Amino acid sequence: MSHDARHDVAGAGENRILTALPSADRDELFGLVRNVTLPVKTVLFEPGAPIEALFFPTNGVISLVTPLHDGAIVEVATIGNEGIVGVPLVPLSGLAVRAISQVAGHSLRIDAAAFLALSERSTALQALVDKYTQALFGQISQAAACNRLHSSEERLSRWLLMSHDRVGSDQFMITQEFLGQMLGARRSTVSVSAGILQRAGLIRYVRGHVTIVDRAGLEAVSCECYSVIRNELERVVDPSPQRPPKAAPERL
Repeated sequence: MSHDARHDVAGAGENRILTALPSADRDELFGLVRNVTLPVKTVLFEPGAPIEALFFPTNGVISLVTPLHDGAIVEVATIGNEGIVGVPLVPLSGLAVRAISQVAGHSLRIDAAAFLALSERSTALQALVDKYTQALFGQISQAAACNRLHSSEERLSRWLLMSHDRVGSDQFMITQEFLGQMLGARRSTVSVSAGILQRAGLIRYVRGHVTIVDRAGLEAVSCECYSVIRNELERVVDPSPQRPPKAAPERL
């Protein structure tokens, strides 16, 4: 990768998986990637299609969603600068989900063949990928329970907190329609829930622009799933003990 390309990557943020690699492995991987911009609704791959490239987001948020026959989609996980889009990677095979950009940002893209070859040479990369894949499956399981058991306000708060962790800004864009798809709720339900959070002084939401106003207050409203998912993802790149999940919050 050229000096200018490295500067472009640094300007777009960092991916924490890459940051956790030994410098020699990281430098080798940087020589194989290119920085790409991912506008909202960019589809990275479809269910069952062979994975041609993997992505290391540096900012923005990617959703893994399951599309249904009636056109609806259900989000099963989100990936940001703590992860990799496209794992577990099986040659000539695909995943049972669609990967779609839900908050615009940048990512480092690497061809699947180059990634497989590098992971065979780098035990450090393979170890991180294995740990991250385990945490990703944990996120999928936790999100399934959350979508079944917790209120729209709790789930919206969890989603906003996880996005806030990843985008590096208090403000980002997301439409009510897209939020409804991600949360498996009607647009009107999302509107009511966002209104509750806004009246409580936790967020501002105007024409698709979300601003996190009171991060601590949003954490108090979110269900325990946020802490559980965040701690599992943190353990991938930071083996030190994480804070325990907080007690169930009071409803707004």
